[in-house]
Amino acid sequence: MNIYTPKNTALVLVDPFNDFLSEGGKLWSYTRETVSGVGLVQNLQILLGAARARGIKVVYAPHHHTEQGDYLNWKFYAPSHIGSQRTTLFEKNSWGAEVHPALVAKPGDIIAQHHWTGSGFANTDLHFLLTMHGIDHIVLAGMRANTCIDSTARYGVELGYHVTLIKDGIAAFTWDEIKATTEINFPNYGHALLTTEEFVATLQQV
Repeated sequence: MNIYTPKNTALVLVDPFNDFLSEGGKLWSYTRETVSGVGLVQNLQILLGAARARGIKVVYAPHHHTEQGDYLNWKFYAPSHIGSQRTTLFEKNSWGAEVHPALVAKPGDIIAQHHWTGSGFANTDLHFLLTMHGIDHIVLAGMRANTCIDSTARYGVELGYHVTLIKDGIAAFTWDEIKATTEINFPNYGHALLTTEEFVATLQQV
C-alpha cells in the first residue's frame, strides 16, 4: 500500500534560491559542484511536476530575505565560514533571493513564512499550514543538506510527521556535507530515504 497520498502528503521545497542554484548566485562557487553533480534543479523539476500531477501538495519553506544589519544585534549569532554578520545572502529585493526560474510556485502551491535560521518550522507557520491541510507525511528537498534540510527534517520528526528525504534532491557546499546528512544523520531519526526516481515511482500508485 502506498503511504504517500494526496490527502496526507506534501512535498516541502526548502530555499530553492538563485543564490544557491544559479550561476552568478552569491553561493554558486560553493554549491556548483554538488548542485550540478546530482542534477539538483532537474530533479526538483521532476519532483514538482510529479507531485502536482498526482495532487500532492507543494509547499515552499523559504529563508528570510536579509537586509544589512539584520543579524548585528543577535545575542548568539554564529557566522559561518562563508561570511560574517554583514553578509546579505538572499538579499531582500535581489535576484539572488528569487526562486530559481525553473522552480517557481504555481497556483495551488503553499508558501510558508520565511525562516530566519535553519529549520523551516521554527517561528514560522509551516506546521500550522500543514496541519490545516491534513498533512502528516512530508517529503523534503532543496538546500542546504546539512543545515536547513537537516534542521527541518529533525524538527518535523519532533512534531510527529513522517519525514522522507530525497537524497538526490538536495545539495550542499561539499560532498561530505551531503554524505553526513544522508548516510549518518538522517538514517538515525528519519523515516524514508529515497531517490527522485524512487519517490516518483511510488506516486504512480496514487
